Amino acid sequence: MSSPSFPSSSAVDLSLGIVGMSCAACSGRLERVLSRLEGVERAWVSLAAERADLRYDPLQIKVADIEAAICRAGFAPDPTRRGEEEDLDRAEAARAVRERREILLLAAAALLTLPLIAEMGLMLAGIHSILPPWGQMALAALVQFGAGARFYRGAWAALRGGSGNMDLLVALGSSAAFGLSAVRVIGALPGPLYFESAAVVITLVLLGKALEGRARHSAAGAIRALMRLAPATAQVERDGVVIAVPAALVGLGEVVLIRPGERVPVDGTIVAGVSTLDEALVTGESLPVLRDVGATVMAGSVNGEGLLRVETQRVGTESTLGRIIRQVRSAEASKAPIQATVDRVAAWFAPVVVVLAIATFLGWWGIGADPTQGFVAAVSVLVVACPCALGLATPAAIMVGTGIAARHGILIRDAAALEQAHRVTIVAFDKTGTLTEGRPALAALHPVSPGGESELLQLAASAQSGSEHPLGRAVVAAAEAAGLKLAPVETFSAEPGRGLIARVGGADLVIGSRRMLTERGFALGPLETIADSEEAAGRALMGVVRAERLLGLIALTDPLRPGAAAAITALQQLGIETVMLTGDSPRAAQTVAASLGLSRIEAGLLPADKSTAIAQLRAAGAVVAMVGDGINDAPALAAADIGIALGGGSDAAMRAAGLTLMRSDLMLVAQALDLSRATAARVRQNLAWAFCYNLIALPAAAAGLLSPMIAAAAMAASSLSVVTNALLLRRWRAPNPP
Repeated sequence: MSSPSFPSSSAVDLSLGIVGMSCAACSGRLERVLSRLEGVERAWVSLAAERADLRYDPLQIKVADIEAAICRAGFAPDPTRRGEEEDLDRAEAARAVRERREILLLAAAALLTLPLIAEMGLMLAGIHSILPPWGQMALAALVQFGAGARFYRGAWAALRGGSGNMDLLVALGSSAAFGLSAVRVIGALPGPLYFESAAVVITLVLLGKALEGRARHSAAGAIRALMRLAPATAQVERDGVVIAVPAALVGLGEVVLIRPGERVPVDGTIVAGVSTLDEALVTGESLPVLRDVGATVMAGSVNGEGLLRVETQRVGTESTLGRIIRQVRSAEASKAPIQATVDRVAAWFAPVVVVLAIATFLGWWGIGADPTQGFVAAVSVLVVACPCALGLATPAAIMVGTGIAARHGILIRDAAALEQAHRVTIVAFDKTGTLTEGRPALAALHPVSPGGESELLQLAASAQSGSEHPLGRAVVAAAEAAGLKLAPVETFSAEPGRGLIARVGGADLVIGSRRMLTERGFALGPLETIADSEEAAGRALMGVVRAERLLGLIALTDPLRPGAAAAITALQQLGIETVMLTGDSPRAAQTVAASLGLSRIEAGLLPADKSTAIAQLRAAGAVVAMVGDGINDAPALAAADIGIALGGGSDAAMRAAGLTLMRSDLMLVAQALDLSRATAARVRQNLAWAFCYNLIALPAAAAGLLSPMIAAAAMAASSLSVVTNALLLRRWRAPNPP
């Protein structure tokens, strides 16, 4: 039954660990099964992460029904890996039990297979057989139906679901070798026996899956490391007594005691104490940072030498660390666009290989060759084919790449963002709060009438007393520092990117940029030269008009962000062009651009103009990344091929961005794009290996150039090589500042 069209307002997310997937065909089949459930809006299944992530409507379907569908598909939900706050200790213990069981099974298969290999070696050396045929069949049967039982279960589940998978190919290939040999033994028929081939195929595939499982576990280490950062308990002050409670149960507004050396369990504000905190594993900041009363702290950071009392603001999955974990997990579970093609290939892979194996046998028979040769070649075709490598090629690299990014303070929204980022040719920067620190300060007052500084500042601050704009807050702060009394605002209307219109003390005010004043017909008159000089110095100008008469200009300065020039240089060394999009005047923008070494500027832009500028860049063939921090930047971030938001910026900017920088260090932009290139390179290498392996191995097996044993070894090696190549991404090192 098809699921209804969503989204539903009651839809929620669910994450489940999955046990029993063996290849890309398995994950694709389970994804289709879950997507067809009524009440399920979307479903993603990751072979590399061994996880299913769903969005479903609990009013239409229950979790138990979803888990039942997983079981009917031939897999099992992992009870230790449900939701975002999974029990890591239980999950690790369960994985260790499964790993020990697999190792014991592999050891038993190897011990039973060794006599068969020895028997084959003696025969090749011309020595008479010492192991009777019935003995060979008994040993091979234990391997085939004992150690190899998992392949039969997986094959049967796939057939019930109307598809094929790696288990089906292994089961068919090994069963054919074992079956022909058994018929010859039971019927006392002449001809060679292939018991050793069947047993070696099973043993080598088990070995390959065990090694692959360990490699996949290692690739997923980043998310486990993040989840271990938050302590399980918190010391909470209640009724004057400090008690230990589970961190997830700490209430908002409660005071948590954090002793020296302890990890911070919640997001909150320091109400007492001073200390340095190590935030390296959360934001990637290498040096401890000093935090005083009123400062915010993040869950997962390590307290230094001081005793802190922190008032809770966010806990559990809503904390900064919780959101990081959710973002990383979401990126791991998502699929890059190229994966859709791979999934379609994997869905048809097993049926095509079975047809190819039959054609191989008939081809050898048709040319008059010994049917035994055709049989061995057909078995080799079944065994050598490997959809696993195709299925792991992209998600394994994405998993490692997103984990490395998180450790460096870079959050990636999804695999599509990571794949797109490596194509970027132009990076566009907002100026205020991005290239600058975003903390403007009053630089100078230029009244038209001598001695009018106080009136000019008082009116401008009164009109902007409730403003959230950085320039407005700077003016208000300067007025308060001067001891000026602010008048109440009677009416207020903002014009984004230009300024505002307000009524203060019975007088109409127009306060805004030089562009706004010009558009409204207000000439600067004697202040024209001063305005040119201030803009040439890179300062922002704010004109104040009362009752249609210019009172003066206010100049504000916003220091450049430390490391901005180095970040621009690093991007240019990567061959990426840089451009600044700003609402400032061309002269002020040019001054900033010259000091940073920017390639080009677009000045005097309104928020909508920035989106238009990005669209024009894209229309010219560029792949554009936009870096911003404010609410006004959200449209431009969404318009770009990839949006990059500074972590200290607004939530709107972070929601519109594909990448979020956890600290306001612009060098992270170059690092993110460089890491994206490295990850994309691993994906290309993995896919090239997976496709080339099958393009070479299948014809070679069909031509009789590969024995079933060599085919099994090659198949196991192919999957392992893909995951190992993805793990080599850990060698990536962030580019150093120039």
